[in-house]
Amino acid sequence: MMHYIVHCLDYVGQVQKRLDHYDSHKAYLATNPIRTLISGPLLADDEETMIGSCFLVEAQSMEEVMTFHRNDPFYAAGIWEKVSIRPFSKRVDNRT
Repeated sequence: MMHYIVHCLDYVGQVQKRLDHYDSHKAYLATNPIRTLISGPLLADDEETMIGSCFLVEAQSMEEVMTFHRNDPFYAAGIWEKVSIRPFSKRVDNRT
C-alpha cells in the first residue's frame, strides 16, 4: 500500500455548490474502496471560507486514486479547478 496526497483547489465562488453536494461527497468517501486517512476542506486566508479539498489516502496504485478522484461527487459537480495527486512517503506521525 502507498499513501497519496490529493490536493484540490476550487473554482472561485464554489462555497454554495460545495455545500449543495456535501452529503453525497461525504457518503461517497464512506463507501470508497480506498482508505481515506485524513480529509477536509482547504480554507482561504480568513480561515473560514472553503476553497478546496485535501485528502491523505492509502491505495494500491495511482490509478486507483485517480479513479477515486474521478468518481467523487465534487468532481462530477465541477467544483475543483486544479487538482494535484502525488505519492506521499510518511516519515512522522504524531497522532495519538
